[in-house]
Amino acid sequence: MLKIAQSSLKTAGNALSLTITLVALFFSICSLFGSDFSAGPIFDQFPLTIGTGQRTEIAGPFYYNEQNDSEKTWAFPPFFSRWEDPTIDASEDQSLYPIFSYVRYGNQYRAQFVELFSWAGGENQGNVHAHRVMVFPVYFRQRSSNTNDNYTAVFPIYGRLKNVLFRDEIYFVMFPGYSRTRLRDVVNYNYFYPFVNTRHGNGLSGWQFWPFYGTEHKVLTLVTNTWGVETNAGHDQSFVMWPVHFRQNNGIGTDDPERLRANLPFYASIRSPKRDSTSVLWPFFNFINDRDRKYREIQTPWPIIEFAHGEGKHATRIFPFYSLAYNDSLLDKFYLWPVYKYDSIYSPPLDERRGRVFFFLYQNTSEKNTETGKFRRRIDLWPFALYAHDFDGSTRLQILALLETFTPDSPGINRNWSPLWSIWRSENNPSTGANSQSFLWNLYRRDASPEAKKISCLFGLYQYQANPEGKTVRLFYIPVVKQHTATAMK
Repeated sequence: MLKIAQSSLKTAGNALSLTITLVALFFSICSLFGSDFSAGPIFDQFPLTIGTGQRTEIAGPFYYNEQNDSEKTWAFPPFFSRWEDPTIDASEDQSLYPIFSYVRYGNQYRAQFVELFSWAGGENQGNVHAHRVMVFPVYFRQRSSNTNDNYTAVFPIYGRLKNVLFRDEIYFVMFPGYSRTRLRDVVNYNYFYPFVNTRHGNGLSGWQFWPFYGTEHKVLTLVTNTWGVETNAGHDQSFVMWPVHFRQNNGIGTDDPERLRANLPFYASIRSPKRDSTSVLWPFFNFINDRDRKYREIQTPWPIIEFAHGEGKHATRIFPFYSLAYNDSLLDKFYLWPVYKYDSIYSPPLDERRGRVFFFLYQNTSEKNTETGKFRRRIDLWPFALYAHDFDGSTRLQILALLETFTPDSPGINRNWSPLWSIWRSENNPSTGANSQSFLWNLYRRDASPEAKKISCLFGLYQYQANPEGKTVRLFYIPVVKQHTATAMK
């Protein structure tokens, strides 16, 4: 056994020595050739085509670092990446994105693990320090230099929360047994949520015993805010045997009061100075007369069949076969949904259009500034390719693109996952005249600009480089052609 252990140790030592020797030899070659050295997927360093700086890639897609102006990124896809920009004092760490991420901006920070465990904190504009911990949906805790902002909650037993879940304050004991929520001036008391509820606020009061009966009344109120005095309309609302009978009077005190009466599914009506709507045997027969937007609409039944006509809206829909709806600024249509769908927004200077085939299988999205004529365009052919044209005229083509279609412009996907399957990358920058192409993680790579051209393929066994100083050709890393002429770029 001792001999076997000694033999194993000796083999491991030899392997380690050989590895160290190869690494030392590799970096010796790197230092010998300097910035001109290229070994394809093993090692390559090149200037950015789109941006200002350079990028180094080692071991194919499994390591890179990039300096783009003031931004610096380095990563071991898909395990870890770090992005930082010292000019704005910000950084972001990601591990197996989106499983873990840590984001810092100044002294503000947030970390999360699969969005179930997170901690965050820092100092806000009011010089208040706060630190929050969440184990969703069980434990919530915050400690602040302003003790009024402190809270602790252990769901569903007991707790108090502030400024979460779209509420200013939440308090509960043995939820759903008892809870109290506050949003601005409106306070809700819930007993065995959602069955028993009482609420009150500025000019508001109401209660419900769901689903049997509920009522709410609010008078017209005036609220002073940053822009002056705001009018909050009043209303009277009630239901019986929800969702069967509704009775609502909304917009009380305004120039567009609305009255809703409903006994579903038999009949429902909405009446106001600007719009009338009637439903019979909902959702089978719906009739709309919108006097404000100047159109009439019939739905039989909604949302399967729809016809609308008028200045404010034209629509014809027979789902899933055909649909066309448009007005002065919006257009939406489909054929054999979801085979093909198209929508657009035209509101100068914005002109935005999107066409899709089978949701994400093919997407063509464009955004144009009608005043400047500049546009941005993106074409996704999942999972094969992604093409992007930016406002500055730069273009990028990537093959393959497995996740980018579902999360467009996601830095996390671009940093941690895209390098793994981007077998072809092509970029063009018309402002500088630079362009580049890369195949199989730089097994073949070409970089060109008005001043220089560089080609490397087969792990750098063949390299071509030309610039105003001359032209160089290397085979097996050995220079075989070296020309110093002013015409070497030709």
